[in-house]
Amino acid sequence: MKVPAIVFLLAPLSLLAQSTAKNTCVDCHSALDGAAQRPALLIKNDVHTGNGLTCADCHGGDRTADDPGEAMNPAKGFIGKPARTAIPKLCARCHSSPDFMRKFRPQQRVDQFELYQTSVHGKRLASGDDTVATCIDCHSIHDIRAVKDAMSPVHPLRLPETCGHCHADQHKMAKYGIPTDQFDGYRTSVHWNALKIRGDLSAPNCASCHGNHGAKPPDVESVAAVCGSCHVLFAQLYQKSVHEPIFSGAAGGGGCIVCHSNHAIHQPSTAMLAGPKAVCSQCHEAETPGGQVAAQMAKWLDGLDSALNQSEAVVTRADKYGMEVSEAQVRLGDGRENLVKARLALHSFQPNEMKKPIEAGMAIANETLRAGQDALHEKDVRRMGLAASVVFIGITILAIWALIRRIESGGDPLRPASAPEVK
Repeated sequence: MKVPAIVFLLAPLSLLAQSTAKNTCVDCHSALDGAAQRPALLIKNDVHTGNGLTCADCHGGDRTADDPGEAMNPAKGFIGKPARTAIPKLCARCHSSPDFMRKFRPQQRVDQFELYQTSVHGKRLASGDDTVATCIDCHSIHDIRAVKDAMSPVHPLRLPETCGHCHADQHKMAKYGIPTDQFDGYRTSVHWNALKIRGDLSAPNCASCHGNHGAKPPDVESVAAVCGSCHVLFAQLYQKSVHEPIFSGAAGGGGCIVCHSNHAIHQPSTAMLAGPKAVCSQCHEAETPGGQVAAQMAKWLDGLDSALNQSEAVVTRADKYGMEVSEAQVRLGDGRENLVKARLALHSFQPNEMKKPIEAGMAIANETLRAGQDALHEKDVRRMGLAASVVFIGITILAIWALIRRIESGGDPLRPASAPEVK
């Protein structure tokens, strides 16, 4: 049976009528003071209110009754303030129903409650621990906003701070034996710099690695897979390296975090390979084959980076003088790409594989350096030619000026100045 189009046109109107209908809950709480008034103030910005839902949809009762006893009558389903342990199931009444959610957001996932039950939070809640995070600890209570809303506590820019409300609280984490420095470490990381400083909302946050509703710490054997969800090529090389089977069983964590840490992930540099703070030195002494290979890799990377910087400086200088060096500039981009490839190949820990892009990059660095130097030499030649031309033009102008003076003085312009005048 075909549904008349008028049904779809009237559906938003029914929601509007519901949202503007009598709501004694808000009327009463708006007239109160302090904490009792707060829900009535916050609910104005709530995503549920915007979709036509009211207090009674979560708390039960009769929102049209003027008598408080009738409005909050348990016989009409009034539950008042839900217990913390009951929150996830309460939210799931709607959010786990595909038919209900389709009325508002057809694309909305409806497996959040199932995922929550598999999380560390959900498992502890099921065991009777009512201090763990539930829906309201992350999404707030009466002013729940859409994830894309910049004011939402689960918006990418605010999510780390939201997680930190509990995980940076030493008192809350004491009974679990969980460190509380994750948020502070994250704020020193390249991920935080990309997210907060550069405003890249796709940059990793807590949920990117731990999950959101099904949040849990990655197992040691899955760390590389977690990092590899973004750093795909790095993970593929690492999985084939000699370190993968060794680090996968490392005490206290394995995989990528052995070298890069977990929350305080800083910009990688060759100082991680060689030097007083080298990560490699934790396992390889400088004089051992492993230490020597690490030092060689660092030398290759620094050498190529330095060569490309030198070449770029010369080419840039030539470009400022107006010389044609566009081809060299393009080739420098190829050189930088080889440097990236070399840094990528480092994760295979196979020097021969890393040497290939290093040699290709060095060839480009030398080629572009010569192009820049040739352009600067051509600039000098042009300057000398221009100087000679200016001198010649100057002499010519002086000669013409002298000739004009002689003509004006009545002399013979064709007679040399030293020749005697013929009468």
